[in-house]
Amino acid sequence: MQWHDVARENSIALGEYVICELADVEVLVANIDGNLYAVENTCTHDRGSLEGACIQNNEIICPRHGARFCLKTGAVTSPPAYEDLETYPIRIFDGRIQVGDQAKET
Repeated sequence: MQWHDVARENSIALGEYVICELADVEVLVANIDGNLYAVENTCTHDRGSLEGACIQNNEIICPRHGARFCLKTGAVTSPPAYEDLETYPIRIFDGRIQVGDQAKET
């Protein structure tokens, strides 16, 4: 697995996210209560980007149709989506937030 720099450590505010591109997928990195989580940046309902989505508690809400996903696990928490998001490993290394380029096994 290769690791890709996303941002400086502590640069993503609580309840906020950034979007980064890996080789063949966009990943959304969110800060929930001081912990970082990385999920695929594509709603599984209509394959659209989650950019512009709101975060409430541990969930991200798709801006188009309101599907909800748990940012910690990628699990669908509310339709119209029924397929979970892919999740990605994340780490802090040498003062940088990094995301691994292979989805976690479920």
